[in-house]
Amino acid sequence: MILTKEQAQTFILVKQGLLGGYRFFGKKGAYDYVRQAGCIQYDPVDVCGKNAELTLQSRVKGFRKSILTDLLYKDRLLVDYADKELSIWPVEDWPYFSPYRERSRELGSGFSGLAELEREALAYIRANGPVSSDTLPISGEIFWHSSMHWSGNWHKKSKAARSVLEQLYTDGTLVIHHKIGSRKFYDLAERHLKPSLLTADNPCPKDEDLLCWRVLRRIGAIGLLWDKNTPAFLGIAMNADRRRAVLSSLESRGAIRPARVEGIKTVFYYLTEDDPLLQDVLAGTLDKKPRMEFLAPLDPLLWDKSLVAALWDFNYSWEIYTPAADRKYGYYTLPVLWGRDFIGRIEAVADHREKTLLVKNIWIASGVRQTRKLQDTLDRTLRRFARFNDCAKVDLCG
Repeated sequence: MILTKEQAQTFILVKQGLLGGYRFFGKKGAYDYVRQAGCIQYDPVDVCGKNAELTLQSRVKGFRKSILTDLLYKDRLLVDYADKELSIWPVEDWPYFSPYRERSRELGSGFSGLAELEREALAYIRANGPVSSDTLPISGEIFWHSSMHWSGNWHKKSKAARSVLEQLYTDGTLVIHHKIGSRKFYDLAERHLKPSLLTADNPCPKDEDLLCWRVLRRIGAIGLLWDKNTPAFLGIAMNADRRRAVLSSLESRGAIRPARVEGIKTVFYYLTEDDPLLQDVLAGTLDKKPRMEFLAPLDPLLWDKSLVAALWDFNYSWEIYTPAADRKYGYYTLPVLWGRDFIGRIEAVADHREKTLLVKNIWIASGVRQTRKLQDTLDRTLRRFARFNDCAKVDLCG
């Protein structure tokens, strides 16, 4: 299978629900998209919506921020936990992450004094309900490091209340009950997750099977993924040899198929179940009506920025951690996708007090004709983006 770059772009964008008419609608659509992607990344920074909310607003017609909150903390169809770093994924996948929770408990047992603090915390939560690190009556500090971002056998001193809650959360004993801003309130998992989930056996008891399941998920999240040490596999421990073995195993099982893209030497893979979609792309029968969308900095489409550069010739960098003097664009810029093309970037800030979306800057890519049609489409997209941020008006500051 040899694809042109344009066909590869179309396949990925239609698969992700970013090209043509909307495929995802309302709460069900938000849930369905997360199931398709496997996970979406969470980040607490809220400039014009948090990353997970931004990911969904670009794909789900009628999406409101309250929809994600309800799916997480009311309907309990989604859960926030580790996967591709901090992520949100379907609660039905809970059993697959049992090895992660087991490893967390094993690592936690090595911290002096933590077990006693866990007993105190659990007794308090059982008697009083959800708590945050500020409301749990445990004081002092301990030497501890979260296995959520485990990177070695080193400890650091941290607030005891926060440490014990995060340990119990990573162990799977607690789940996030709700959030106020970025502050997390925890409660017992047994109060919110079905017993059948909590007691379910690991569907992939063999390490290789679990690895294959996770790699398959990431390929499905993007649509077309190449055989490289890609950031799209972040959180999955494997070297190049292991990756190739997993891809070979998935191909031999008939779960994925290879494809080539003109001008790129590396082999790509896509899910076998997406073959009908690819055939429609090749036949040119798909709805390719252009939409304009602002994408999240950690959007699944942007997980592998090198892949985006290779297929679209668009180089995007999230400059939130770049010193201000070294930024080329802005603190929190979002890529602008119009139809099949990345046409630029936008920096917008939601001023909730004034109910105004402040557009600090828009950078249109060189070579893009700034026509009346583009301007009208951009204006409509800005008004929609303002409504998503509960803003009544748009202020073009630049």
